[in-house]
Amino acid sequence: MTNRVTIADVARAAGVSTSTVSRALNNHAAIPEHTRQQIQRVASEMRYRPDVRARNFRLQQSQTIATLFPYQDASRRPISDPFYLEIMGAITDELDQYGYDSIIARVHIETDDWCNRYVLDKRVDGILLIDRALDDVGIHTLQALDAKFVVWGAKLPEQTYVSVGCDSQAGAREAVRHLGQMGRQRIGFIGGFERMVETDARRQGYAAGLTDCGLPVDEALVVFTDFTPDAAQNAVHTLLERAPDLDGIFACSDFMAVGVMEVLRQMGREVGREIAVVGYDDISLAAYCSPPLTTIHQPIQQGGRLMVQKLFELLDGHAAESVVLPHELMVRKSSV
Repeated sequence: MTNRVTIADVARAAGVSTSTVSRALNNHAAIPEHTRQQIQRVASEMRYRPDVRARNFRLQQSQTIATLFPYQDASRRPISDPFYLEIMGAITDELDQYGYDSIIARVHIETDDWCNRYVLDKRVDGILLIDRALDDVGIHTLQALDAKFVVWGAKLPEQTYVSVGCDSQAGAREAVRHLGQMGRQRIGFIGGFERMVETDARRQGYAAGLTDCGLPVDEALVVFTDFTPDAAQNAVHTLLERAPDLDGIFACSDFMAVGVMEVLRQMGREVGREIAVVGYDDISLAAYCSPPLTTIHQPIQQGGRLMVQKLFELLDGHAAESVVLPHELMVRKSSV
């Protein structure tokens, strides 16, 4: 195996000190231009690469960010969920601009053990949390440890940490109001994990949308389940057993909405005309479903990149502000 070229090797070849090499490679103004160019040329010819691990150890940095997905109890929204994949892609692309890697993992909302692994053990320099619980012990611990982290989602009342995301309550309200304005009278809600912030906000928006349309809030039309198409299909059967006259469904994610439309087709119910369906997220495939899915658009790519940018503001020692991104109702054939 070829021995790694060290900064001392470059110094000997260039006839200067190691400190001069270090400053020249970092374009320090104290080193004359012609000397910097000579040393940089020698380093390039020798294929010198800085020892990143040694530098990170010295600076107490890992050059790694953790992208974490909280889950509730035994239920786990799969990483293969298209929303997760799209936001992870945006995060990874943006981290590449900073020369950082990402650890992707799940963490349970009932414990803060993971805070020790990632923060106290200095495995990562910062954390991106995709979703959160209503009373999230992990977030409380991160704040107590003065960790650098950013959360996906709209800013909550009294929140003192940084978040980036859309107003789920307002988005859900608009989705349900759309169904009501289309003449739908019996509108069901299929939510994800009940104790997660985004599910709770969309449940509140669902109720507000019904009220806007002068429709009653019937708890029999509310079902909480897993964020998967299979679970959503089971939820549809439950709703139709409770309300055979169901004529509209708001699902908390597009991934669930796809399952909703499939089971309705299997039951011989016409999606759009007989039972209207609206999802949430506007994943890339939403416009290509059969029929194309009406949904609430979230700027997922922009949000993922902005989360990274906000995190690096914190890592650089600057104050960072939370951002509420705009949402948009995308009306397609599943609700007309």
